[in-house]
Amino acid sequence: MDIEALADEIIAGRRLSHSDDLAFFETCDETALKHGADKIRSAFSGNKVDLCTIINGKSGRCGENCAYCAQSAHHKTACEVYGFLSQEKIIAEAKANAAEGVDRFAIVTAGKALDGEDFEKAIAAYRVIHAQCPTLELCASFGFLKKEQFARLRDVGVTSYHDNIETSRRFFPHICTTHTFDEKLATIRAAKEAGLYVCSGGIIGMGETFGDRIDMALELAALGADSIPVNTLMAIKGTPLENQKPLGDSEILRTIAMFRYINPAADIRLAGGRRLMKNSGEEAFLSGANATITGNMLTTSGSTIKSDREMLTRLGRTVI
Repeated sequence: MDIEALADEIIAGRRLSHSDDLAFFETCDETALKHGADKIRSAFSGNKVDLCTIINGKSGRCGENCAYCAQSAHHKTACEVYGFLSQEKIIAEAKANAAEGVDRFAIVTAGKALDGEDFEKAIAAYRVIHAQCPTLELCASFGFLKKEQFARLRDVGVTSYHDNIETSRRFFPHICTTHTFDEKLATIRAAKEAGLYVCSGGIIGMGETFGDRIDMALELAALGADSIPVNTLMAIKGTPLENQKPLGDSEILRTIAMFRYINPAADIRLAGGRRLMKNSGEEAFLSGANATITGNMLTTSGSTIKSDREMLTRLGRTVI
């Protein structure tokens, strides 16, 4: 397989699918793969890097049993537990991030679905942020919402919805049994139907095969995911995956490059686990990535907005 010639074919219009034998992604020359992925990134996304920040709007006591998650009530972790944050705190965080030049701001909450009074609080906060931070794209990550909830989010200025599929269909039951892979897909399709930019990716390093990662990338392509966050597992004490061996830079970069080949027009977004990589994943931006979550992650620290802007400027990328 001439991996760089394949990059040219993808730029010209070819799309990879389940009918293709994609096993070569695991063993092909890494340097050529990363170079090809960066070429595809340049063709479809240019030099602009999409910067996203998140606030953990409601933490802990989640009834779902996702094996990687510190916020699950099924696990005994040191996760901070609190109810939905005050409107003042959320708005202040949004304004601070907007002032630092980020592109989008997301409220993320623990739990299967946000509803009732907490959902109303979120709606109220978004309404104010939309009015006072007009340059800031707004994103929500509230679990399995209903059709009418997506419509209400659109009405107050939310343009993006996040819900990771986490992994492949095959491996998903090894990670979570309190909801299904198909529930994930249904939520993503509903968000798409509501006209929202959909952010959906997953976590690598949970014990899945490289083939599982390829299948996840193909599933996301079929869904038409606009943004694909690639998280690398940060093994958290008290979770079932606490002893999982961390991935090295080479495997992470190979995975990011593969996602770019299969999803050439999507925003391939660095997410949780960046600090496992050298220089907070700097090389990933030369291997197909064109977006990142910045600031702090949910329960594991990430990079600062300032340090990311400096690094991306050094690479010749546009961040404003």
